[in-house]
Amino acid sequence: MTFELTKEYLERIQTAIAEGDDALLRAEMEELYPADISGILYELGTEQARYLLSLLNRKVGAEILANLDPGDRKDFLEDFSSQELAPYVDEMDSDDAVDILNEQPIQIREEVIGLLEDREQARFILDLLHYDEDVAGGLMQKELIKINVELTVNQCIEEIRQQAENVEKVHVVYVVDDAGKLLGYVSLKRIVLSRKHAKIADIYDENIIFVETYRPVTEVAEIMQRYDLEAVPVVNVQGRLLGRITIDDIVDVITEKAEEDIQAISGISGEVVEDDNIWQRAKVQLPWLVAGAVGSLMAATVINGFQDELSQIAALAAFIPIIGSTGGNVGIQTASLIVQGLSDKAGLTASLGQRLLRTILVALINGLVVGLLAGAYTFIIGEPRLFFVVSTSLLSVVMLASFMGTITPLLLNRIGINPAVASGPFITTANDLIGIGVYFMIANLLLHL
Repeated sequence: MTFELTKEYLERIQTAIAEGDDALLRAEMEELYPADISGILYELGTEQARYLLSLLNRKVGAEILANLDPGDRKDFLEDFSSQELAPYVDEMDSDDAVDILNEQPIQIREEVIGLLEDREQARFILDLLHYDEDVAGGLMQKELIKINVELTVNQCIEEIRQQAENVEKVHVVYVVDDAGKLLGYVSLKRIVLSRKHAKIADIYDENIIFVETYRPVTEVAEIMQRYDLEAVPVVNVQGRLLGRITIDDIVDVITEKAEEDIQAISGISGEVVEDDNIWQRAKVQLPWLVAGAVGSLMAATVINGFQDELSQIAALAAFIPIIGSTGGNVGIQTASLIVQGLSDKAGLTASLGQRLLRTILVALINGLVVGLLAGAYTFIIGEPRLFFVVSTSLLSVVMLASFMGTITPLLLNRIGINPAVASGPFITTANDLIGIGVYFMIANLLLHL
């Protein structure tokens, strides 16, 4: 049964905290998953959240801290001393511990590492700290199970028992040589089904997918998605096994990348969440809004240049909104599909000519349907002479918008700029200008105004 945080439940927790009813709080929290408790902490004041966290098992508390939003977590831990933070770091996976320590001042970071009871954890953290967060080395965790290729199955099982104490999830057992170089892997099923005196060298699988420490995390995400991996080992340039990246960390990368693309497509110029203050939200939305406003003013200037045409046939003005909105919608839809195709490295990449041909054919179908639909409306409003003007204009606008929606992301991608930004107000504004200009030019040609 999933937990739903209600106003009444939250008030009950707040009352228990105010009254110091530790027994009730512990009993309530024992029934919840760490992710559910995180949701409660977000709704509490800092001191209330800190008090509730102090009542929890250290391992549960560590998992909660690891899963908090980095921005909120940094603020929450701001008043924690090194002595208070160290026990939680001791219980975390090394990659989560490094994420939290990187958010702390250097002095706190070094003090916490010095206070860790688990010295192997301290060594793992020190190993990971020098990697950038946007490469595989910065995302990996050191906890894994590895065995020497010369062991027997019976010896392997004993090794697994010893090493598994510090590994939360065991996906596979990695096989290495005496120098620690990754040779392959062996599944737990294969170990269980093999005879106890069988050599690991005879049963392990050499066909293993791995990544180097310097690989970008986006590339790691693509590899794990493509091959449906729950974990991928990380090696250095000599091929020595250093750690592994698990699917839960990759989900975070994929989610973050999707959020960035959505914000870019929406015309948001920086990182923003709903809970940010008014100035922060305004600051990241304003740049593209100003650009959009300037583009709209330019479109108004174009319309103003066709005052004579509008004065002769006022009904022309009724179709300006559909010309602009259709061009913007088609441009964004096409650009979004192109961006999606660029991000999918699994398939063969179509040539520019193939992309354009496909875009033209799709646009032709869409333009004919939308154009005929809008043209039919000219009869309803009693302006049949506008049938060919409106139909031809919409067909032209759909074709041009599709062309721009295809070319712009491809060009930006070619010069190394995130193509997602091309799918926002820029394309919409450009299509407004082009669409309105095309509309009035066609009206001039067909109606001889």
